[in-house]
Amino acid sequence: PRPFGNGITEKIILSKQPILFNEKMDEAYSKIKAEVKGTRVQSFLGVPIMAGSEAIGVISVQSTELQNRFSENDQRLLSTIAANVGGAIQNAEAYHKLQETLKELKSAQQQLVHSEKMASLGELTAGIAHEIQNPLNFVNNFADINKELIQEFKEELKSGNKDELEELTASILDNEEKILHHGKRAEEIVKSMLQHSKGTEGKKELTDINKLADEYLRLSYHGLRAKDKSFNADFKCTIDKKLPQIKVIPQDIGRVLLNLINNAFHATAEKKKTAENGYLPSVEVITSFKDDFIEIKVLDNGPGIPDEIRGKIFQPFFTTKPTGTGTGLGLSLSYDIINKGHGGNIHVESDKKGTKFIITLPTT
Repeated sequence: PRPFGNGITEKIILSKQPILFNEKMDEAYSKIKAEVKGTRVQSFLGVPIMAGSEAIGVISVQSTELQNRFSENDQRLLSTIAANVGGAIQNAEAYHKLQETLKELKSAQQQLVHSEKMASLGELTAGIAHEIQNPLNFVNNFADINKELIQEFKEELKSGNKDELEELTASILDNEEKILHHGKRAEEIVKSMLQHSKGTEGKKELTDINKLADEYLRLSYHGLRAKDKSFNADFKCTIDKKLPQIKVIPQDIGRVLLNLINNAFHATAEKKKTAENGYLPSVEVITSFKDDFIEIKVLDNGPGIPDEIRGKIFQPFFTTKPTGTGTGLGLSLSYDIINKGHGGNIHVESDKKGTKFIITLPTT
């Protein structure tokens, strides 16, 4: 780039037209009211470099010695070169803008994925609060009982009643085991929450899918109940005890299960609003072992998914939920986690009696 002045180059840019001068240069310059700059020439050919409708530069060739040096054929050739240069510059700028847009899209994608994770974490938190309260209640109760038993132990110790002391000791130890058991249960629930909140960079590790399915089924139900005390549903986890542990990223598979189970409970809750008396919402998770893969089914007796939208449910941002109640990314992320992240498959079957999501995961 150079400062814009009133030379012959600037006249080409302003007019967006080629200029061909082969003789009488002073007269030619004067005719277009252009200033003479630099070395005087005897012949001049200049064509604009066009980018769309804008002239962004000039290609010129000049002869300082000969008049009548350039022809109309030269002008056509130079115009072709200039058109290619303009196209190349446009493509380069478009590529640069595309790269910037791609960066922005990747950033937006990360934010949306984070938003979806936070949304599912919010769904999870209420259920965890309920679930963690149960073992904590047991811990507190057995700790109080042991406090009383230890006081009795002190009193019996003074009297030297050996039989009573042995009985009290056994009771205290039994209670301590229960405290330890329920303490570990609370620890597992907290661990599940921490795993769920991690990013997708987690490592695959041997995981008990039965335990994962049962955990997230209960957490999902209690999470929904925390939001709507009037909601009740029948739910159960039917597990295959022969199911082997498989290598997966547990927080990702947990995220998929939570999403599918949440959707199932929400679907039955919506049907409950318009269903006839006697309708009881029901959600079931079933695991089974099929030689070289395991299968996880999430079933509900909700209203089902209409045929016309069933093929769209795994598309990003597609949602049937009311505006503001879903990101539209849950099933899309679930699809990517299962199909791309774990080499498995997820598909859906549905009719007016309910919906069944079926996940298959390889055992090796």
